[in-house]
Amino acid sequence: MTLSDGTYRIGPPDARLLIRTSRTGLGRRAGHDLTLEATRWSGEVVVVADAPERSSVSVTIETRSLDVREGTGGLKPLTDGDRADIKRTLEGKGQLHTAEHPTIAFRSTHVTGTPQSFEITGDLTIKGRTHPVTVHGSADPDGTLRGSASFTQSTWGIKPYTAFLGALKLADEVRVEFICPGVAGR
Repeated sequence: MTLSDGTYRIGPPDARLLIRTSRTGLGRRAGHDLTLEATRWSGEVVVVADAPERSSVSVTIETRSLDVREGTGGLKPLTDGDRADIKRTLEGKGQLHTAEHPTIAFRSTHVTGTPQSFEITGDLTIKGRTHPVTVHGSADPDGTLRGSASFTQSTWGIKPYTAFLGALKLADEVRVEFICPGVAGR
């Protein structure tokens, strides 16, 4: 199945946008590797299959919509209280400062490849700072688009979370993944 020319709207509940974090430091065993999901976001994908350089992608995420979906590892299971604490920390000034920066935005600047295997370079804006990011993606035979990009939080002024006097740290690098089922079959 191939992705045909056209304009596609993406977002929940059909598509998912996940952020994956990992732990580092001497106390990493105490913490959790987290999977966060953006529950309120929207995007537009313009596909020009024969001229990928004319294709484009834009996505806007509401920063307060990031919810903890999973916490793996750690000395004890992640509780609902832990999830609420993580959300409060994430929305705070040292992290996303959601009161002042209610959205995260990505706008493509260059698209290469084919609908089956593509690379999207674009500008990612977080906390009012804009830096380039490259997304690597593909279309599965069933028409699902999926892809990912990794970036360092500190580049955007986000201080990775620490606890236990710095013995437990969130790694500076995070991975963002998207899954858009059936887009290529529309």
